[in-house]
Amino acid sequence: MQIFQLSRFSTFLVISILFTKSYLSPEQIGVFEVFLFIASFISFFWVTGLIQSFLPLYKNNKAFSRDGENNSTKSPEIFNAFILLAFFSLVAYFFGLSLKQNFSVFGLSGDVPFINLLLVYILLSSPSVLIEYIYLVKNKSATIIWYGTISFSLQLGFVIIPIFLGYDIVYSIWGLIAISILRLIWLFFLLAKYAEIRFSFPFIKEHLRLGAPLIISALLSGSAQYIDGAIVTSMFDASTFAIFRYGAKEFPLVILLANGLSNAMLSEFSTSAKIMSSMEVLKRKSARLMHFLFPITLVVMFFTRWLYPIMFNENFTRSADVFLIYLLLIISRLVFPQTILIGMKKTGVILRASLVEIVLNIGLSLYLVQFYGLAGIALATVIVYIVEKVYLIGYLYTKLKIKPTQYIPVNYHLIYSAILIILFVLIDHRIIDFF
Repeated sequence: MQIFQLSRFSTFLVISILFTKSYLSPEQIGVFEVFLFIASFISFFWVTGLIQSFLPLYKNNKAFSRDGENNSTKSPEIFNAFILLAFFSLVAYFFGLSLKQNFSVFGLSGDVPFINLLLVYILLSSPSVLIEYIYLVKNKSATIIWYGTISFSLQLGFVIIPIFLGYDIVYSIWGLIAISILRLIWLFFLLAKYAEIRFSFPFIKEHLRLGAPLIISALLSGSAQYIDGAIVTSMFDASTFAIFRYGAKEFPLVILLANGLSNAMLSEFSTSAKIMSSMEVLKRKSARLMHFLFPITLVVMFFTRWLYPIMFNENFTRSADVFLIYLLLIISRLVFPQTILIGMKKTGVILRASLVEIVLNIGLSLYLVQFYGLAGIALATVIVYIVEKVYLIGYLYTKLKIKPTQYIPVNYHLIYSAILIILFVLIDHRIIDFF
């Protein structure tokens, strides 16, 4: 799954690079970025919540008995998970239809690019996310890689080839719809192979009961990038939005490895007997990540301003300033209080932290953008993520008497963070500017 997610990110990165090497103007690229931004904004939270709640319910729920069954048995859980994803997709589609005249982008009502195609894309693409997770629950890890390789290669071709043949950007959007149709067809094939066609209202209720808090949490905690994008679209034009989007990207290696460690450790904190030993393991493994990821981030930071015009073009030089700030997110990513809290089923504090995060992000972004422009919005995101982790660390210490030193390699983290911040200041003020 980590390789699959990295492939997804790499595909869109290559598309971004090739777009800048084509005839497309920043405004045209901005239209494509706005299209993807809105599609993700409308669907990311409920897709995330439904998928995350499906995984623990697979063969472990009240609606279906699994006594004596083996892994090859067709699964009614898969079918009902598909029903929920399809239902939410239809709701999003018709909700968008009802409001499509009232959308506003770049301060102009009805200026959402290709709104009808956008809604069709959401309708077709959202259910197909289930494909890789069907392979996951069926323990077909190699197939996930093959599926990702073929799927994302086709996507790259469908999106890029029309541009290099001289066609308008709308044909790239049709390319996204075409690959979504192919994925949906493949999903139907997998449903016929692995899903038992048996609708269960009790399972749907159980799925929604477990998924609702996750949907809300994903909406709150994952909204930072979409809030940032909404502020940019309300205050700047399409070309500036493209500049921001090309810079507002986290270092993917940090996200993948940090999330992988967090998810792998969740079950270790489910029983009180293992908490102390699990915290020691978390501390040791997070230190290992720090020794690997901080030096890489320092090198990337040093070369960012030199690489961006080469990777893209001179129009996106300003994107490097935004990306430099986003590299600072490693400071909060490599601290894992949320892993302990979720493992201990203390999800209420996670929701409260997410609420604090979103409120603070809006206020701070609107304040800092007045003084620092796009960089101010990015800086607000970094500050808010750090505040969220401090809040969770504080909760663990004050309410559960768990000291930060029990699960965080504090000395390593402080030293690496200080070095990173110092290098950032030197580069940002062009005190170090060899390139």
